[in-house]
Amino acid sequence: MSGEARPGRAALVAVAVAVLRRPHLWPVALGALVRLAAPGWWRRAPFLPLPDARLWSFRMVTAYGAADAVPVPDDVVSYLEWCRGSGPGGPS
Repeated sequence: MSGEARPGRAALVAVAVAVLRRPHLWPVALGALVRLAAPGWWRRAPFLPLPDARLWSFRMVTAYGAADAVPVPDDVVSYLEWCRGSGPGGPS
């Protein structure tokens, strides 16, 4: 694992569009983004809560079998739906 794999711009846009179309997932997506963000992200350009490269690679290997895999928007939405239903109150 190189430790440098990151999602491409097109993948990020596709995932963002899929999530933006589902306002009920916005809080869940924000929570997931915060959990995945690299520590101290606000101190380094581009000053966005982007995933830590090593954690991202690990997640891609466990989800798709390759560190350089690109997340499928439907998979991200399914994951966020699962997270939403797994919260303290259960499914809403």
